[in-house]
Amino acid sequence: MNYSEQLKKLLSLELNCTSEDFDKAENIITLPALNDGRRMYQAEPYFFHMVTLGKNAVITANEQLHGFLREWSSDCQGHWLFEQPNLLPLEKELNKYGYTLSQSHHMFLPKEHTNPTGSFETKWFKGAEIHQFYGDERFPNAICDKFKPERPDTLVVCAYIGGEIAGMAGCSEDAKGFQQIGIDVMPQFRSKGIGSYLVALLKNEIEKRGDIPFYGTSLSNLHSWNIALKCGFRPAWVEIGCKTISHERK
Repeated sequence: MNYSEQLKKLLSLELNCTSEDFDKAENIITLPALNDGRRMYQAEPYFFHMVTLGKNAVITANEQLHGFLREWSSDCQGHWLFEQPNLLPLEKELNKYGYTLSQSHHMFLPKEHTNPTGSFETKWFKGAEIHQFYGDERFPNAICDKFKPERPDTLVVCAYIGGEIAGMAGCSEDAKGFQQIGIDVMPQFRSKGIGSYLVALLKNEIEKRGDIPFYGTSLSNLHSWNIALKCGFRPAWVEIGCKTISHERK
């Protein structure tokens, strides 16, 4: 399966553009739309959202921003728009409309198959079996805070030490065929290789089932980056959006 082409198709639905737009030299600006098949992170159209696959930037935004965005992005290679000096004037413009930039997300796709290293007792959970863990504050990253039918948690694998959950990796189907992996390792069991073991195990199982695993983290979370790279992921795209100034997003 060509993961890069599948990714472009998915992102083209979210940015309301074409798959070919991500390979162009110039930056692309579009009007937002709620296209079927997108990742279901919000019910309303984006006010601003920007993605790069390492070349140009594709931006979908409310028409009120288009004049500013055309000038702001005209003389800059797309991936440089994500750097702090360029984000500062964008933040100032968004503030005029009651918005602020949200966290940038650094996203990964599989590059190669890797076998988990280590040996831990594990147990798998799927579908409704996962619901027992909702509300458990130990797992803010591996699973959602509650059942979300628009992007349900589909598969979880836990590692146990002494009968106690030492770590959990889970995935949610954020779009059809796209499973996002999250990982939580309990503080007392860290630095034992549990995180990379579970992520590699889950990544392999997702691919075995014919879906696409993907992984995301922040720019400065080097521990999470190292897990992704160790498990055979590669950096694939970066995205950033906005939120209302009064809104605290999970």
